[in-house]
Amino acid sequence: MSRIAATFEKLQKENRKALIPYVTAGFPYLDITPALMHGMVAAGANVIELGVPFSDPSADGPVIQKAGDRALSLGVGLKQVLAMVKVFREKDALTPVVLMGYANPIERYDQKHGADAFIRDAAASGVDGVLVVDYPPEECEAFALKLRENGIDLIFLLAPTSTEQRMKEVAQVASGYVYYVSLKGVTGSGTLNTAEVENMLPRIRQHVHVPVGVGFGIRDAETARAIGRIADAVVIGSRLIQLIEDQPHERVIAVAADFMRSIRTALDA
Repeated sequence: MSRIAATFEKLQKENRKALIPYVTAGFPYLDITPALMHGMVAAGANVIELGVPFSDPSADGPVIQKAGDRALSLGVGLKQVLAMVKVFREKDALTPVVLMGYANPIERYDQKHGADAFIRDAAASGVDGVLVVDYPPEECEAFALKLRENGIDLIFLLAPTSTEQRMKEVAQVASGYVYYVSLKGVTGSGTLNTAEVENMLPRIRQHVHVPVGVGFGIRDAETARAIGRIADAVVIGSRLIQLIEDQPHERVIAVAADFMRSIRTALDA
């Protein structure tokens, strides 16, 4: 059983929901990511989504784009992200880590280091899941199989516009969990409509038999609590990035941890 599956199974037995924060690797400071990950876990995070900086992040809004640009300017690429995960694993052998990003860095990594080098090195670093925004499920069966052979789950996005056919295609290859994008548009855009999410999740669960997390538009304890009533996991990215982006180095972890604790308390309530 993968770390992701084990985490969701444990939470389900406890009747609790997963809290999944997203942070961009190398942001807001080059050296802070492993310690920031530990701080969020201590404050109640169950899975960490770690964004791989990319110059053309089509699904990300201005907040996460800005974070990615800053990390890129500090020299953070996929190689550095894997090194950060490896450092995190030195002190935490249990918390799942999911890399979220785009096809280009993965394919470039394999060009430089050899066929399937990304999968090999991600597994060696302690990565548990990969979410590649621009890999459609119908083109991912071989990739998904190789990932699973190395203990890594392939996670997919579903959206308000996803058809029944798309849900079936995702169900054939997805593992770990599925990430439902609650808004039409990019990260951090729009206002969350809980009723629309509540209507969509039963449709998804007819086809997808892994946990369903919901993200895009969750910004505070109130919205997290509302989504936590109906989803298996709550994913928070843009608001967390906003909170830490202008903090001095010594305040970043405390600010992120305080926010995580407020969301954890709301979900457990």
